[in-house]
Amino acid sequence: MTKNKNLHGLQFSRRAALAAVAVSAAALFAFAVPTPSLAEDKSIKVGIMAGEEEDIWRVVTSEAAKKGLKIETVVFNDYTQPNEALEQGEIDANAFQHQPYLDNQIQQHGYHIVRAGYTGVWPIGLYSKKYKSVAEIPEGAVIGVPNDPSNEGRALRVLQSEGLIKLKDGTGILATVADVSDNPKKIEIKELDAGIVGRSIDDLDAGVVNTDWALKSGLSPAERIAQEPVADNPYRNFIAVKAENKDADWVKTLVSSYQNDTVKAEFDKVYKGTGLSAY
Repeated sequence: MTKNKNLHGLQFSRRAALAAVAVSAAALFAFAVPTPSLAEDKSIKVGIMAGEEEDIWRVVTSEAAKKGLKIETVVFNDYTQPNEALEQGEIDANAFQHQPYLDNQIQQHGYHIVRAGYTGVWPIGLYSKKYKSVAEIPEGAVIGVPNDPSNEGRALRVLQSEGLIKLKDGTGILATVADVSDNPKKIEIKELDAGIVGRSIDDLDAGVVNTDWALKSGLSPAERIAQEPVADNPYRNFIAVKAENKDADWVKTLVSSYQNDTVKAEFDKVYKGTGLSAY
């Protein structure tokens, strides 16, 4: 009887030991299973403009990867393309525009696109290779301005702030040459594509050029004879997404992957103070 009891106890002990090993193995397996990242390892496509932005978005892509968000950048050379691509689902987000530009695009095309998070601001400036100050600009001078609605209005406001023209009372931010009510120096305002104004500066007396295009055109701060104010600037650029995705987790991850000190350092390095972080 004692022998059977001992045998029974031995069998029980073995079963207990095996059970304990199984529980331990299960626990180890549970701890070995990777936890999902914030973005759940999502892959997205982001539309950006060619040039300096490619350098900045390489850093953004690296920051996003740390959070489980894989970014593929899609490079554009024309401002009119990224919103259409976003609306059609060819990309998941873009980063190239300010609110007045988007508002105009929505009015024209009915896009379902919203702002997700600010990136930077590039104060637009009046450049000249012929004159050192606005006061030197002569009567009958030819001044180039961007021809897209939001940037043309922005450029005309720079000319107005410098006393070169006056716009009609009540003119909104989408002013055009038709809204000029007073032109004391009889300036010829030449409407050109935003990317062409800076490159045409040798053939103009002056030109209002977006800062990013000024850099691409080789214009220097020394050739900037006037600039719009930075404070309360309505032309801050931002990351945009489809309205239906505004509150998605991956959008929050995308924005935080841009809005951080690592990306800011690259931004400052690339734009050399001509652009400013806007968040």
